[in-house]
Amino acid sequence: DPDMPFVPSIPEDQFILVEEGDPTVIPCRTSDPDAQVTLTDSLDKAVYASYDTKQGFIGNFPAGSYTCKTMAKGVEFKSDEFLVYIIRATSQLPVEIEALKTVYKTGETIVVTCVVFDNEVVNLQWNYPGKVKEKGLIKLDDIKVPSQKLVYTLTIPEASVKDTGDYECTARHATKEVKENKKVVITVHDKGFVHLEPQFSPLEAVNLHEVKNFVVDVQ
Repeated sequence: DPDMPFVPSIPEDQFILVEEGDPTVIPCRTSDPDAQVTLTDSLDKAVYASYDTKQGFIGNFPAGSYTCKTMAKGVEFKSDEFLVYIIRATSQLPVEIEALKTVYKTGETIVVTCVVFDNEVVNLQWNYPGKVKEKGLIKLDDIKVPSQKLVYTLTIPEASVKDTGDYECTARHATKEVKENKKVVITVHDKGFVHLEPQFSPLEAVNLHEVKNFVVDVQ
């Protein structure tokens, strides 16, 4: 099609995630298999790479924006802009789940943290008893120093007995069919059930070499 020498691309094709050191494809394909195509970077400089009419340009590209150019009937055409993102990732997906505590009272705030190591981009989902009601607040901290880790924190304010159950996070790799899930069991009680009675004052003084007993009654 001389009026549209580049096959239209879908938005998903224009954002290219690639792991450090891996080759990738910039998928500008032509409707004419004999077309001469040039790849340019954001500074409009030519980038040299292998071209396959059925796939596009193949090579190791630095992060940045790229555009393809071709001529049809003496007119220059440009493809859509393609954005390459270089991500740090490992073939494995190390994940840990942490809870400050696993037993709560009604009204307290539940905090569960899921940490993904050595991967910059993952798809992470939470499953927990209050998910249907969207009770949880989710925060992401991307920590790069001293090492790469994504810290996802799930917070459940004003916990109730109904929030008792499995808290599970599932992480999926950005570019590979790899997933990992971890879970922790949280219990919420209607009220506290341990009563402590210290048999001493908040502040106690002891003489040197004196032996003193501190007693607490537990019910």
